[in-house]
Amino acid sequence: MARNTERPIPIQEGIEISLAENLLKVSGKNGDLSMSIHPSVMASTPEKELLFSPKEETKESIAMVGTMRALAINMIKGVSDGFEKKLEINGVGYRAKLSGDKLELSLGFSHPVIYQLPEGVNADVPSQTEVILKSANKQLLGETAAKIRSFRPPEPYKGKGVKYAEERIKRKESKKA
Repeated sequence: MARNTERPIPIQEGIEISLAENLLKVSGKNGDLSMSIHPSVMASTPEKELLFSPKEETKESIAMVGTMRALAINMIKGVSDGFEKKLEINGVGYRAKLSGDKLELSLGFSHPVIYQLPEGVNADVPSQTEVILKSANKQLLGETAAKIRSFRPPEPYKGKGVKYAEERIKRKESKKA
C-alpha cells in the first residue's frame, strides 16, 4: 500500500470536521465545504486527526484513498487559509473592472464581456490589468480562473490576452517577407 495513505491529516485549531455516512464536512473561518467519500474508502477521526483507509486491498481503492486524502487536505487548507489565483490582462485597451459580484472585461471585442462570479469566489482588481480571485474551494477557483482566461487566451505572437500570473507564453516570430 502507498505510504502516504497511512499518514493521518492533522486538524488545526478552529476547524471542525464531521463524518456522516459517506459525507465529509469541513468548516472553518472561511466557510463550509463538503464532499462525498468514495464507496471503497473508509474515513475516521481519531483524536484531532483525519484518517483514510481502503475497505479492501485493491488497486482502485488504494488509489482512491490517496485522492480522498488530497481532496480533504485541500478542503482543510481552503477553510483555514483559502486559495487565490492571479490573472494578468495584456493588450492595448484591455482592462478589467469589478462591479459588485460581476467582472466586466474589455478584451478587444465590440462589447464588454460581463462575467457573473459564482457564489464562493471573490475577486479583487488592484489595477486595470490585474484580477485576483480568492475562494475556499480550490476546484471552483480553478474553474472560474480557466473560464475567465478562455474569453481571450494569450496568443503567441504579441502575447495579448488573459493569462495566469505564473504562466509563461512561448513567443513565436512573425513570418518574414
